[in-house]
Amino acid sequence: MVLLTAFLLLGLAVAHQPLALDQAVADALRGQYSRPAGQVAGVVTTVLGPVLPFALGLALVVLVLRERARLPLGLKLAAVLILGRLTSVVFKPVFLRPRPRAYPDLSYPSGHVVSVASTALVAVLLVGWLAPKFVARTAVIGALATVLAAVCRIVLGVHWVTDTVGAVLAVLGVGLVSASALRLLPLPARDRRSLDE
Repeated sequence: MVLLTAFLLLGLAVAHQPLALDQAVADALRGQYSRPAGQVAGVVTTVLGPVLPFALGLALVVLVLRERARLPLGLKLAAVLILGRLTSVVFKPVFLRPRPRAYPDLSYPSGHVVSVASTALVAVLLVGWLAPKFVARTAVIGALATVLAAVCRIVLGVHWVTDTVGAVLAVLGVGLVSASALRLLPLPARDRRSLDE
């Protein structure tokens, strides 16, 4: 709940005027979207963006089709993934924050970062239940992918820094609350023991 509250408070704080940090970063990167750095960022966010939750959703379907006993786990993980992804869809119209440059759609929170962070969180939960010895590695990869997606969206000039921070807060807030409610957290006792080995 703390993370979700932080997301909401940050959204209220930046809805009508960017923070000094937002403005300074946007000014420093102005025009980069049309330069090589922006072209690279555009390619990266084609992969690290809204396609990821769909890819993970497809992987969950395959998991359930291969092992029917995993249906309850697959449905719970899918619910967390959907709820995490919906944070962007639901809250952008609430805050009505404009982008740093002319660009369609609203800004807070970043939909691309929400997509990557939601996928990363659910991937960590999935690995925690199926292959706990890889949880730390999965969490690091997920965090790095989320940061990379955030940096790329900022370089492209389509998001403020706080849009990307807000996206992570929203996903972690909604994701952890929903994962706890669905009894995905804490991990089963046998898996916690495996993590310590």
